[in-house]
Amino acid sequence: MTKYFWIPDDFDVFTIEGLENRMSALQTLVQPKFEVLGRHFADRLSAHGSDEFFPHVAKHIRRTVNPPTDSWVAIAPAKRGYKALPHFQVGLWNTHLFIIIAVIYENPDKIAISERLERNVSMLTSLPESYVVSGDHMKPEAVHISEAGNDGIEKLLTRLKSVKKAELLVGRHLLSEDAIRMSNEEFIAFAEETIDLLLPIYDVIIGKS
Repeated sequence: MTKYFWIPDDFDVFTIEGLENRMSALQTLVQPKFEVLGRHFADRLSAHGSDEFFPHVAKHIRRTVNPPTDSWVAIAPAKRGYKALPHFQVGLWNTHLFIIIAVIYENPDKIAISERLERNVSMLTSLPESYVVSGDHMKPEAVHISEAGNDGIEKLLTRLKSVKKAELLVGRHLLSEDAIRMSNEEFIAFAEETIDLLLPIYDVIIGKS
């Protein structure tokens, strides 16, 4: 019998009314899967050789009223905290799953990161057509890199350098209806492929190459 990594209830968590009820469902259904993914990809990324990576499952502990509209596990080269560092994320919105590299607004090195990426724009634009970019981790929408083109990527990088709240997310989205049809093995293979193709970009971001 085929075992599926994701089920419809995982995505439907974000339709549950009320902070307490939604958090309870997240903790029961989704966070154990994030723990598994976090450990798996922390080991895989550590083996890449740039740093030792650690998983950080989003706990949403600062929320007191509004329930989260998305959730994730971040994998970063630090035991405590990840938001100030370039990091990987695997996460869910109600509509889709995302696997990304994230440089978010807390990162103090955004100017240098944007300049390194500006010198290597072709690494972004040569990613497969299924890869997407975004400038805001608070919004579910993203643009396919093939649609953004050089101009769109360069505008995102300029904004990353000059706007305090600007961000850069690069990776892959997977519609919920496609994710729930993937077996355990198929999903892990999809996620590994996604992150492996993002690793050269991560190396540019951190100044390794």
